[in-house]
Amino acid sequence: MAVNVNTVYQTVLLILNKEQRGYITPQEFNNIATQVQLEIFNKYFEDLNQQIRVPQTDLDYADRVLNIDEKLSILKTFGTATYDSATIPTNPFWALPTTDIYAQTVELYKLGAVTFQPTNKEAVELQRLQRNDFYNIQKSKLTKSTESFPTYLLENNRLFISPNTITNTTGVINVDFIRKPLDPIWGFTVGGLGQYIYNIAVFDPVQTPLGSRNFELDASEQTNIILKILQYSGVIINDPTVIQVASQKVQQEEINEKS
Repeated sequence: MAVNVNTVYQTVLLILNKEQRGYITPQEFNNIATQVQLEIFNKYFEDLNQQIRVPQTDLDYADRVLNIDEKLSILKTFGTATYDSATIPTNPFWALPTTDIYAQTVELYKLGAVTFQPTNKEAVELQRLQRNDFYNIQKSKLTKSTESFPTYLLENNRLFISPNTITNTTGVINVDFIRKPLDPIWGFTVGGLGQYIYNIAVFDPVQTPLGSRNFELDASEQTNIILKILQYSGVIINDPTVIQVASQKVQQEEINEKS
């Protein structure tokens, strides 16, 4: 379950205004919220790398590797690459998907498995290689790429696949990936007294007034989100006390997660 953007904003305002410390506007909040979400999201990969090297418990709910993977699963998806033989006729490539299987426009963040689905055959996974290996293995009949053991090179957000017999007429290239989270948005209308009124409608860029979009993070991140937003809010309202207290809380949360 995602973190509700209105719950976070109202909590931040409550904490800031409790002692008349200051106020942040919806636009300021939205900008900070986007930054905070990306910081938390990026940290998942560092934490996962660290936890993989640490023995884990047999209890599912206490397994930190599984817990981090579960948080990332919110943003896991897949789509179909598009074959392009016109842009570089001498070296055709496959463009990475910009729309996933759920017809949602996405921005690819981390590439996962790449598979080739031949017509009327079982799918095979492609091996990712660096440039020197990608070209050198083709020189030997023993290591040369085949449709049964294909390889690919990732450069400039493009997949260069070997053998070149793999085209849009011989099969489909499917890509598993982690997408970049969509920016959280606290949408609003302006009341008769100039006050901001929360717009619960789902965000649609072509609709006015703009609706709202929740954080695309696990519900367990709500406290962490609020604390990090308070850190940045303290900078905006120029209150060192807010920055210090929020920073201490964030640091304690991180220690608790790793201890």
